[in-house]
Amino acid sequence: MTIRIIGGELKGRKLVTVPGRQTRPTADRVRESMFNILGDRVRGALVLDLFAGTGAMGIEALSRGAESVLFADNDKRALTALEKNVKECSLESRAKIIKWDILRNLNITTAFQHEFNLVFIDPPYNKNMIQSTLSNLDKSQCIEKGACVAIEHSAQESIPEKDQRFKISDQRRYGKTLVSFLFYML
Repeated sequence: MTIRIIGGELKGRKLVTVPGRQTRPTADRVRESMFNILGDRVRGALVLDLFAGTGAMGIEALSRGAESVLFADNDKRALTALEKNVKECSLESRAKIIKWDILRNLNITTAFQHEFNLVFIDPPYNKNMIQSTLSNLDKSQCIEKGACVAIEHSAQESIPEKDQRFKISDQRRYGKTLVSFLFYML
């Protein structure tokens, strides 16, 4: 599968992918739709990309003017591809890559002196990882009030509504994929 950057200064740049089905990159049309919805929110954003995989979402954000991205994943092959992609796109000064088990906690964020205002979450489908990820995100206190959290997930897996700190503002369906946009209410 070929992934390319859809917009911004790196438009058209191809990214390295991970062979096999272990990592599921966000389809170009879904990514393009997500960034169209996010609009001006991306420019200057401090981005946290959880379950980053090959980094397509975070790199797209950097291409469109995000200030910086912290990428987190725990799959060694995905991290290798991500490192290659960041280097090939010459984004090392604006990107930090960390191998981390997001479901355990998000203590990695304490090393950063700022709060993130845009978060991408793309966990493996139908593994019930959304609730624990949102809980860890809240506990980490690493996102600012009003931060946008964009979650790509299976249309069969719903966003937990019992957590009042995250409010769903929009949901879009793309085949078997559902993208939910939430705002952090603190």
